[in-house]
Amino acid sequence: MTRVAVIGGGRIGEALVAGLVEAGWPIKDLVVAERAAVRADEIADRFGIRVTTIADAVEGAHVVVLAVKPNDVDSVLAGVGAVDSDTDTDQLVLSLAAGVSTARIEAQLPAGAPVVRAMPNTPMLVGEGMSVIAAGRHAAADDLAQARTILESVGRVLVLPESSLDAVTAISGSGPAYFFLVTEALIDGAVTLGIDRATASTLVTQTLIGSAALLDRSDQTPNELRAAVTSPAGTTAAAIGELERAGLRAGLLNAVEAARKRSAELGRHTEDAPQSARASH
Repeated sequence: MTRVAVIGGGRIGEALVAGLVEAGWPIKDLVVAERAAVRADEIADRFGIRVTTIADAVEGAHVVVLAVKPNDVDSVLAGVGAVDSDTDTDQLVLSLAAGVSTARIEAQLPAGAPVVRAMPNTPMLVGEGMSVIAAGRHAAADDLAQARTILESVGRVLVLPESSLDAVTAISGSGPAYFFLVTEALIDGAVTLGIDRATASTLVTQTLIGSAALLDRSDQTPNELRAAVTSPAGTTAAAIGELERAGLRAGLLNAVEAARKRSAELGRHTEDAPQSARASH
């Protein structure tokens, strides 16, 4: 079985470990590196796996998952690159760090090291994530397949070119926040109509869950499903007319473009940041 070292025991790292354990990944083939002692103890107690230092976790691992913040990537890679692993094949580095390119990661690892970059989203915390993976220069089909297997433990996975990841960030990466905002607004709307907030939350949340399930399982397009609910001159038609007049569609288009541009800006910022921790190989 492939031995996986997850660097970072935050919410995303813990979610990935939980997904892998739920999928049947052997505990002995999972290890986490986490500096915060309290957090390390929590993860060890919950999953019964070893939580240790970066150097110890990386040693012998086939896949090293970077589940850390973008600003921590350089210092983590310095520790990863310094370890002379005893695995028979090159270690695959799977990065979940937003905005950090495969080129930047490759530059801090031994020449030819395979790197796969992923853009996950927060629904992975409940096993319903949407992750997109992109291959670095040295990542082969087997590396992508391994990355896909790992991330499928917490949701769905697509493979796209790295050039698409800014757009992916704007859609699925930031997307949960858009739906949460709409949910907030609908709950507030229900309250203004005289429904108590707890009941409103149940009504709106289940409507969102049910609508998503219907969209996922139906062979109809979103347009067709919307039309099926919208009777001529009915209540839904009146509501949608107001949403269109308020510019909902244009607002969403503008929102995803703004998110894409910001993702590109942040990516350039991380590339331009001083690489004081860069390892030389």
